Amino acid sequence: MKIIGVIPARYGSTRLEGKPLKPILGKPLLEWVIDGAKKSLKINELLVATDDERIAKLSEKCGVKAVMTDSSLPTGSDRIWAAIKSVDCDVVINIQGDEPLLTGLELDALAGAFTDKSIEMATLARPLKNDEELNNPTVAKIVLGQNNNALYFSRFPIPHSRIPGNLDAYACLKHIGFYGYTKEFLGRFCKQKPVALELAEGLEQLRALWLGATIRVILTQYDSWGVDTPEDVIRVEEILKTRKGSTR
Repeated sequence: MKIIGVIPARYGSTRLEGKPLKPILGKPLLEWVIDGAKKSLKINELLVATDDERIAKLSEKCGVKAVMTDSSLPTGSDRIWAAIKSVDCDVVINIQGDEPLLTGLELDALAGAFTDKSIEMATLARPLKNDEELNNPTVAKIVLGQNNNALYFSRFPIPHSRIPGNLDAYACLKHIGFYGYTKEFLGRFCKQKPVALELAEGLEQLRALWLGATIRVILTQYDSWGVDTPEDVIRVEEILKTRKGSTR
């Protein structure tokens, strides 16, 4: 099984323009992500899908092939498909380009899900910490069914419970937005226009459920530390300063 990891990294950002090149402790954000992705033991090849020559040059400097893609592509998934549709592979891992705390462990957990041939897509989740997370609309929640397959994703606290204040009563987790797909399913996903559920919640993974995909949810202790604002840069720099040694 050939597994390709792709980092979608476009230059434009509504909140932090040129984000992949933003210095984090003196090193560009994209370089932190590449360094973390290289620690994966299961990814056979790593690519950066970008729309900017400066990002492509940084990628090549880091030893990773860059694939130029159209800046008008609407989502990271579309950018990844544009980069790999002519590449021979079985599984594609979507590596978020704004996650400098990423390690190889998360990517290998996603890749490992595809030993089950019934799986078309996989993602990560962790237990909710408190009611604040449960009720926060910026935190996507997942309801699971049998075999840890996703039943639904929502920004709302789901399922409704008659036992307030008791997280154990909620069969839901916090979604961590890394994805793996079979190549066949990623192509089918990108050919389908956004659907009503996806547009209503602002969650593209609902398009996958609408298509009938089996999405395996892998439990992790990793939390999402994406960089979208100058304040996020300060936050992740403080976390990185506390890290000791190398983390796979």
